[in-house]
Amino acid sequence: MSAPTDIARLLSSHEADLSFQRPFYEDLHERPELSGQEAETFSKIQELMERFDCEVVSPLGGFGLCAVFRNGDGPTVLFRADIDALPVKEETGVPYASTRLRPRGDGTMTGVMHACGHDMHATALAGICAILDAHRQDWSGTFVALFQPAEENSTGANAMIADGLVTKIPRPDVCLGQHVMPGRAGEVRSMPGAQFAACDSIRITVHGRSAHGSMPHKAIDPTFIAAMIIVRLQAVVGREVDPDDFAVVTVGSVRAGTTNNIIPSSAEIVLNCRFFDNATKRRVYSSIRRLVNAECEASGSPKPAEFEFFAHGDLIDNSPEVYSTVRPTFDRVFGRNSVDGHRSSVSEDFSHIPAAFRSPYLYWTVGCTPHDIWDQAVANGTVDTDVPVNHQPNFLPDYEPTVEAATKAGAAAALTYLAS
Repeated sequence: MSAPTDIARLLSSHEADLSFQRPFYEDLHERPELSGQEAETFSKIQELMERFDCEVVSPLGGFGLCAVFRNGDGPTVLFRADIDALPVKEETGVPYASTRLRPRGDGTMTGVMHACGHDMHATALAGICAILDAHRQDWSGTFVALFQPAEENSTGANAMIADGLVTKIPRPDVCLGQHVMPGRAGEVRSMPGAQFAACDSIRITVHGRSAHGSMPHKAIDPTFIAAMIIVRLQAVVGREVDPDDFAVVTVGSVRAGTTNNIIPSSAEIVLNCRFFDNATKRRVYSSIRRLVNAECEASGSPKPAEFEFFAHGDLIDNSPEVYSTVRPTFDRVFGRNSVDGHRSSVSEDFSHIPAAFRSPYLYWTVGCTPHDIWDQAVANGTVDTDVPVNHQPNFLPDYEPTVEAATKAGAAAALTYLAS
């Protein structure tokens, strides 16, 4: 049979009951939870999976779970969605906006919202489950729906793997995932190769010698050292990276001292770095170490700087073979709304999961910006300033076209391998 043609017809048949998606989405959106705190979200997803003929494997990595749909012989397809939210106070003004306060790791309270669209990701995957469960006569094999916690701090995928993921579910022949992003709502954007950048955060501690603020000559001022490092860091990308390459080195935070009249004994700089090429990453990290150590030496720092790498995300590098298999289905199902993707400097930990299974994968994006806002911004050349982006307090996907596209895209990709 012609798989793309039949999949397009199946997805337009409306046999699956997806009426649960809107209330499920609004409930998740109104009650978000931070990374590692997703207990309520986990329970809601687990309860929802009870309506389907599947085996639930949980908990994994804290509040992660897998729903395994077995349907005879055939390939195994894994689809992943993340479920955590961000420490952002919501400013969307919708009736189901989050007003919750949650504790950060240090105990301080913060507003919380689904500012990255993970509520949409979970809702779409639940819809994919409903479609596959309702159309078992049209496919054969095994489908694994993986709901992952703690993506925002880049720990969730590895936590599930450390909790025995690869031994507790069938090994997938292919892994799939998607992310809602700024773009015309309902567009499905796919591409081979590098999709999202590799990233690391680096905590750098520089040491000095404390003294009274009135006696700087008796101190070695780590605040000054940190300031000089920050200035020099700007030259790493601008003067040491080939203009044809890509690299980002962002100073995310600087901390030094606790009062006005004491020169502190240390200062902390936290960097966020992103790359599409591992060789470029190695060169940049070498440069960062060199200039940090040089500034410490120049100021007479009493001991070497300390470097702590965390929040690691591998490059999301789509398999050309999986792309060439799935893209024709997207073109058939979405027509002109199936478009070429483009790489993005954002990062996430999806690729850790297929790497653990040594499985090929495809990860694509779905546009979620209301058509009028997107079209006007494109016409005015103001996309960078007028379109809300992920992690902003006013970020909110246009529900209907976004959930329909995300649900159909996931089901279409899975059925490309499972349809029989």
